[in-house]
Amino acid sequence: MKKMIRALFIVLALFLAAPNLALADQYPDKVVEKLGNGIANAVTGVVEIPKTITIVGNRDGVIHGMTAGLLTGIANAVGRSLSGAFDIATFLVPTTPFVKPANIWDDFNRETTFGEAHMR
Repeated sequence: MKKMIRALFIVLALFLAAPNLALADQYPDKVVEKLGNGIANAVTGVVEIPKTITIVGNRDGVIHGMTAGLLTGIANAVGRSLSGAFDIATFLVPTTPFVKPANIWDDFNRETTFGEAHMR
């Protein structure tokens, strides 16, 4: 009876460990991706200013783009840069990007949004 319980315990342990073994192959890729994304966002955060001015200006008019778009662009630039710095500091914990789009060049005509970071 002890041998049977031990065998079941080993099978159960292997069954529970199997998903973690599959994730171990992905971990280095996710860590490098997060570090690269963090560096890119920390450096390109300032590009949020002209991007947001253009998007708001095209949508709501030039004056609104130069006022509200400028202020929103500054806030987005700070947010993207800080998000990048945070990703650099925590790159060993793979999470999804906090800022959407993940990189400023991914969808240049889409307004930047900030949301929750989730474990990958």
